[in-house]
Parts: sequence; structure tokens; C-alpha cells
Amino acid sequence: MKTKLSHTLSLLTLLAAGALAFAQTQIIPAGGGTSTAIHPDSIQDGNIYGYYMDTDAQTRAGGNLLGKVAIAGNPLTWDPIPVNVTCAGKVAFTTYSNGKGGFRISVVNANGALSTENDAKRQMETHFEGCSVAATLAGYTSSSIVLAAHNFRDDPEIGTITLTRPDNTKGTALSSTSAGIAPKAVKLFEKARSDWEAQSPDHVKADLIEAVSIDPKFAEAWYQLGRQEQALNPQQAREDYAKAIAADPLFIRPYEQLMVLDSQEDKWKDVLADAGHALQLDPHGSPQIWYAYAAGILKEYSVGALPLAKLKIGETSARNSLALDPLHTVQGTEQILAMILAQEKNYAAAIDHLRNCLTYVPSGASSDVVKQQIAQLEQLQAGAAK
Repeated sequence: MKTKLSHTLSLLTLLAAGALAFAQTQIIPAGGGTSTAIHPDSIQDGNIYGYYMDTDAQTRAGGNLLGKVAIAGNPLTWDPIPVNVTCAGKVAFTTYSNGKGGFRISVVNANGALSTENDAKRQMETHFEGCSVAATLAGYTSSSIVLAAHNFRDDPEIGTITLTRPDNTKGTALSSTSAGIAPKAVKLFEKARSDWEAQSPDHVKADLIEAVSIDPKFAEAWYQLGRQEQALNPQQAREDYAKAIAADPLFIRPYEQLMVLDSQEDKWKDVLADAGHALQLDPHGSPQIWYAYAAGILKEYSVGALPLAKLKIGETSARNSLALDPLHTVQGTEQILAMILAQEKNYAAAIDHLRNCLTYVPSGASSDVVKQQIAQLEQLQAGAAK
């Protein structure tokens, strides 16, 4: 129908070319050239894993707090771990650990540019004193640290947050089968991690291939092999993720990467299935999983594959993503929520959300799309009022 097409016009731009915000991007290694390997101390533009490299003394002296994440009984995961600052029951800031477990909490500047180091420290204290810091990893519980005045004034090192896996957990971000893996395969996996830290992607891949050949039940190794393959050989990555899931059906992370691959191939029904599996394993979800579910519902509705009533589930999913992602590291979530609200003919709320997008979307092409969406919805709102 014409109205439905009008509502979803900008959606097609938003979701084109597999626009899930956590899709893997290429990075440039220190030695130059292009690498598809994911390095633990890299900063990947356009990716939610925008975590920080080790900070120098000057950075440590400014408006920053520093800490570490440790996983009880396990080496650190290769993937960055989200760390949330929660104030009055709401997530106020999210950062990510690097490959060594370190993380940095930076100043939140709500009132324009900061002029001096003392301004930064005051901002940090104003925003975060009394707030709690905890890591989030599916299937694990986190210890927490309450930020005190001395952290902002004298001691920016806040300590170590420990993640522990309860006995009754279901799905998990780390494979539960790793404890029974052949020792030789484990040594190769550890060597692969060292090669990964040294930015040697060819050695990483070779180590992982040998590890899974020794023990095909090594779900973590299959998953990391898929990550190495994903950019240049997505079909092989799919096979690796499928083998990881077969080895450990409770392992969540392969489903997250399948969401990326399915979105890139415009397989939104499969995106919904992938996200649904992940949410069955971890009902709390993550910003990325909830985003994928909301995007999948909206995309499927736009082609007539889902009824209007299903949009309410998409709306809830988008709101769940936003609640877990106050800094909008997963780009496009609020735009998807606005498009869903527009489909429900709640034009005023949709426009409000798009206007809020303009407060954090970079100026240029991205903000121009949002402005076009606002203009489009204002026309529909005016027409509905007649």
C-alpha cells in the first residue's frame, strides 16, 4: 500500500547493505596494509567495540577512571566485555574492556566542551559519584564497585570486577564445553590468542584449524575461527559457527555473528530466528540482539511477511536495546523505534525520537537522512490531522 511504502522508505536506506551496527569492520594494522583480523587493542570505527588502548600517564591524570575485568576460572575472552556504570537503577555509561581486561570510564560532558582537567574531574564526580560499575557477560554474574569521592580526586584505579558463572545458568557468552577439551588443542588455542594479540592473523587461523582438527568439540575455537574467516569468506564462517553451535548448543556468541551474516545477505527472517535463539538462551539480551530483533520485525513487516500486531514486539525490542545502550553505541536503534511508531501512526512520538537522534548522530549524511525522515513524518502527521 502507498502509505506503508511511504512509512518504510527511509527504512530501506537505514538497513541497506547489512546495517546491523555490530557488523565486523576491517582495521588497519600498525604495520600498514589491510587486515581482517580483530586485534584486542584496536579501535574499530563504526563498531560497537569502540574500546580503548592502554592509556598514558597524561590520560590517567585527567577525567578518567581505570579498572580491569577478570573471569573466574577462565582466561579473558577474546571479545571485549561491556562494562556499565549504573546510576539510580539506570545505565548511564557503557565502555568495553580491551584484550588484557582493562577498561576506561571517560567523562560524560552534558553541557558542552570541557576547558580544563579540573572541569573533567568535576563532571565525573557530579555524574558518577555513588554509581556502581559492573561488567555484563551472558551467563555470568558480576561483582560491582561503587564509585567514591576518592576515585575522582586521588585514586582513579577503581580495582577489578570479577565475573562468575552460576551453576544454574543456561546460555552463556563463553562455551561451557571448554573444560573437557584435549590439552593439546587448548595449547593451540592459547597460542592462537597470543598470535592474535601480536596481530598475526595467518598464524591465528592456522593454530585454530589445528585445534579443531585435534578436538572437533572445541566450540570456542570454531567460533574464533569463524571470526577470522568472516570478512573474506562468510560462507566458511557460517560453517564454523554452525560447528560451534553443534559442539555447544548453549553458546550464544555464534548466533550473534550469524545475525550479522544474515543481515548482510538480507535474510531478515533468519535474523529473527538467530536473535530468537540467543534470547531463549539469555532472556536479558544485549543491545545488539534486541536491535537485531527489532530490525528484523520491521524489515519483515515492510515486505508484508508479518502483521501489524507484531510491530509491538519490535517496539519493545527497540526500547530494550535503548535501555541497555544509553550512549547509542548500536547505531540506528532509535530510528528503528521511530519507524515502528510511525507504522503504528504514533507520529508525534516517532518525530520526537528522530529529533533526539539529531542530538547524537554525526552531522553529514547520517543526520541528513534523519532530517528527511522527520520531514516525511511531519507530512504524514499533517495529513492525518485533516
